[in-house]
Formats: sequence, structure tokens, C-alpha cells
Amino acid sequence: MASKRAMSRSLLAAIATAVLIRRVCCAADAPAAAPANQTRPPALFVFGDSIVDPGNNNALTTLIRCNFPPYGQDFPGHNATGRFSNGRVPSDILASRLGIKEYLPAYLGTELSDFDLLTGVSFASGGCGFDPLTAELVSVLTMDNQLDLFKEYKGKLERVAGARRAAEIVATSVYMVVTGTDDLANTYFTTPFRRDYDLEPYIEFVVGCASDFIKKLYGHGARRINIAGAPPIGCVPSQRTNAGGLDRDCVPLYNQASVVLNAALEKEIKRLNGSAELPGSVLKYIDLYTPLLDMIQRPAAYGFEVTNRGCCGTGVFEVTLMCNRYTAHACRDPSKFLFWDTYHLTERGYELLMQQVINRYGL
Repeated sequence: MASKRAMSRSLLAAIATAVLIRRVCCAADAPAAAPANQTRPPALFVFGDSIVDPGNNNALTTLIRCNFPPYGQDFPGHNATGRFSNGRVPSDILASRLGIKEYLPAYLGTELSDFDLLTGVSFASGGCGFDPLTAELVSVLTMDNQLDLFKEYKGKLERVAGARRAAEIVATSVYMVVTGTDDLANTYFTTPFRRDYDLEPYIEFVVGCASDFIKKLYGHGARRINIAGAPPIGCVPSQRTNAGGLDRDCVPLYNQASVVLNAALEKEIKRLNGSAELPGSVLKYIDLYTPLLDMIQRPAAYGFEVTNRGCCGTGVFEVTLMCNRYTAHACRDPSKFLFWDTYHLTERGYELLMQQVINRYGL
């Protein structure tokens, strides 16, 4: 088994290197941003994990929550809404840049107005992944649970807008899917529950789950679906602490796993896009790995001073319940930190990341 895992790691490294070389060579061919006069979508719908959860977990019985200070200290009213950052998260930033609204609300635990229903919500749940076990381990919404909520939402939308207009909104809106990080970082590398898989077969399984989710979302009427890849997991502060040694270096194996997962996910998205299986679909793979790694490796170019630890507390282990106003005070100037806690970016980090994503993909 040890030799098999060693061979697996060598193969993984070779594939990851090849993928990175191809990405660098093809960077000049990246799609241009959408023209300024592109028709504004009626709504934005978001599915995924804590990167885009604006507070759905507040309504769940789970430890994966952050509806308390210092979370939200830079959100309007210094309100800890359940967003896993000091301020806005990517779903808010995207909704604002699309000209839809300034903040994308959580579907659960929120008094949703007719305007909210007409312009979109987030169903995302911190701690979930494409692998359903990932969510089940921490008692949060699986991706299928999120789809069930979307189905429920559509019924509410019909009552507000009428069946015909509701169908138009569902068909012409923008969809964003951001998950998969916890499948690798938590379920595979941290717990023993998926170790009956070697890494490459587990990645194949996760991509299969992602493909099934995309097909189900299409079956619910979605057509413009953007799917984000995994970040450089090995450079996230929590993983530096867990597996980066005394110096808390980036963990090469974890980053290689992200690269291989992303390559397989991108390939599957290209296969499905506009296919006979999903006619009329417009699917985009969104690369988060490359811009975030650049921000980590060249912090001064983005105005950051610290990228290897979070702003909250010591910045090496504090996240969710351990990032609190009683035992872990926030740093003096979060704008100098790329990471807010040991998993999630600061609002400024997310703004700079999303600026690059929007410029490249024209969402």
C-alpha cells in the first residue's frame, strides 16, 4: 500500500506539472471580459460552501457557523450575518458587479422580500462539498439538499411573478457553484472516512458528483452555470498548520491534488457544455487556483503584508467558533491580510480575487 501511494503521488505530481505548464502557456488565450452593455441577468443563484454562504448555516444545528463577532465587523452595521469573513463574500461582490443588488441573501433563516425572490439568493452551506459525506460529517446542507431548497424557492417565485415570468427568470439568470475544497482538505486529507480510495480515484468520484449536480441543476431549469475550481489548498493557513511542518510551508501534495481535481473538473464541464445531454447549456469553468496562488506568492503586488496566516487571533488555527471576540481578537488592519481566518479570505481579498475572475470570464 505504501509503494502504491508513493507511485500515486508521483503520478499526481507529473499530471499537476503538465496541467500548470499548459495553463501558463494558454494564459494569453483567456476569454475577455464581457462588454459593458451586456444584458443584465434578472437574478443570481449560488450553491456551494462557506466561500459563498451568507448565513444559511445559521438555521442549522451545526458547529460550522460564524454569526458572532468578530465575523462581520466590516459588514454594514458591523453585523455578523453568518458570512465567513469580516465583510462581503464573493456572492455579494458578484451580485453587485452584475448590477443586480449589493448583497445576496441566504435562503434559510431570512425574511425574504419579493425583490429578494425576484433577484436571487444563495443556498450555499459552509462545510459542504460535492461529496455528500463532506456535508454529512459536519451536519450541513449537501448539494442535493441545496437543490431541494431551490425547488422550494421556485414555488415561491411562481407565486410572486407568475409561472411564465418565473420560468424566464430561472432560465436566464446566472448560477454560481463554489465547492469541492472541503472534499479534499477535510474529508480526504484530514479524516479517515474516504481513505478506502487512493487520491486519483477519489478525485474521479468527486468530479462524478459534480457532474451529477450540474445535470440536476440543468434539470431544474438553469442554463448559465459557472463552476469554480478548487484553490491552492496546500497554501491555506489551516493546511499549512496541519501539514506544513514547523515552518508552516505550503503543502505540495495538497496543491497538486487541487490542480488535478481542477483539470478533471474543467474537462468534464467542457464535455457537458452545450452537449446533446444538456442542450442550450452555457457552462463555464472558473479558475480560482491561479489568481489566488499569485496573491499568496506576490502579496506586495496586491497591497498585502500577510498571506500565511489569518487576521483572527494567532491566525494559525482560528476558524468558526475558535474565531470569537472572547479568545481571538481580530488584527488591527484586515486590509493587510489576505486571509480573515484560517480558511477564508478577508473582504478585500475576495474583492481582488473576484475582480480578476470577472475581468477574465466576463460573468
